[in-house]
Amino acid sequence: MLHPLIFGILNITADSFSDGGKYLDPKAALAQGKKLVADGADALDIGAASSNPRSAGVEPEIEIERLTPIVRAAKKNKWPVSVDSFSAETQSWALKQGVAYINDIQGFADSAMYPKLAASNAKLIVMHAVQDKGKAQAIDTDPNSIMGRIADFFETRINALSAAGIGRERLILDPGMGLFVGTKSEVSLTVLRRLPMLKSAFGLPVLVSVSRKSFLRKLVGREVAEIGPATLAAELYAALNGADILRTHEPKPLRDALTIWCHISAGPAGKTFGKP
Repeated sequence: MLHPLIFGILNITADSFSDGGKYLDPKAALAQGKKLVADGADALDIGAASSNPRSAGVEPEIEIERLTPIVRAAKKNKWPVSVDSFSAETQSWALKQGVAYINDIQGFADSAMYPKLAASNAKLIVMHAVQDKGKAQAIDTDPNSIMGRIADFFETRINALSAAGIGRERLILDPGMGLFVGTKSEVSLTVLRRLPMLKSAFGLPVLVSVSRKSFLRKLVGREVAEIGPATLAAELYAALNGADILRTHEPKPLRDALTIWCHISAGPAGKTFGKP
C-alpha cells in the first residue's frame, strides 16, 4: 500500500513564521534534519530564506552558507534533498551539489536558468503564487477564478520549460496555499477541493503544503503551536484527493495517520491511495 511522499520542512532561517531562528545553528539544523527523517520524512525540503511577508531579504551567498553544511550532511547520510529557493545563484549551487529537487515559489520564472535546469537531473517543483515574484504578499483573490488562474500559470510555465528541453517527467506542480493563493481562507479550500481537476488537467505529480498555514489558523482560531490537528486534517484530505507529495513540519503524525488510513482502506470496500 502506497501513500504520498512526505517532505519534511527544515527552515534554516531567522524569520520563518513557524520556527524562525530555531535551526540557524548548523548543529541544530542537522539535529532537526535527523529527527525529520527518523519521523518518516522521505526527503528534506530545506529553505535558507523565508517567504514570510515580514521577513528580511537574504543574499544568495548567505543562503548558500546556511545550506552548505546541511546539504553535505544529507548527502553523506543519503537523505534526498529539496532546496527551497527562488535565487538563480542558489539554485545553480544546489544543482552542482546534485540535489534531488529544486523547489521554487516563483515557479522558475527566470528563463536564464533553463539551460542549467535542462542539463541537470533534479526534479523541479513548479509553484504557483499570486504575487508572481518574491516572498508572499497579502493579495485578495476570488475563489471562483483561482483555479483558472492556476491552470493558466501552469500551462504557460510547463510549455516554457518543455521548450527549453526540460522533460515533463521531471516536473511537479504546487498550486500554492495560504497567502500564495490569496488572503481568504475559502481560496485555499477551493484549491484543495479541486486537486482532482488539477491532476486531470495536467497529468503531473502534485505537491501540497498546508502545514501550519495562516488559513488553517484563521479557521480554527489557533496559534502555530496548536495547529497540528488542523494541519493533519487538511493533509489527509489532500492525500485522498490526489496529492503525490505532502510538505510538512511534522512527518510523524502524518506518516502514522496515512499508514492507518491505508490499512483500513485496503479492505474489500476500501479505497487505496495512488502511487506517488
